[in-house]
Amino acid sequence: MDARVLTPRYAVSPQISVEDMPAIAAEGFKTVICNRPDAEVPPSHQAAAIRAAAEAAGLEFRELPLTHQTMTPENVAQQRAYYEECPGPVLAYCASGTRCSVIWSLGVASEINPDEILRMTSAAGYQLDGLRPALEAIATT
Repeated sequence: MDARVLTPRYAVSPQISVEDMPAIAAEGFKTVICNRPDAEVPPSHQAAAIRAAAEAAGLEFRELPLTHQTMTPENVAQQRAYYEECPGPVLAYCASGTRCSVIWSLGVASEINPDEILRMTSAAGYQLDGLRPALEAIATT
């Protein structure tokens, strides 16, 4: 597991495995959000397997599979609801952590300056400069 903290309440990670759950719980995470569609991974890494391991470790689990086509305002709002309403801190994962970073960025763009968002994601290893126009558009609405 390679948790990269964006805020004290929200971290992202590349793909996790069943075997990672004890370490995730030991690091203090309370909720895991899966943003990776099952079609991208073998059964051992699909949401059902990860959910079972997360729940066995005492963690809450939410699933919101994302692709570029499903990065909709509704899904942005759903992701935000998950990380605000579930016990934290929250660890969201996908293939690399990028989708989890993008959806978080879009979800906070009305409250956090785009420069600050991009600084935070960059510090976590995610270069999202191409997202700037979308962040600026959200910030002005």
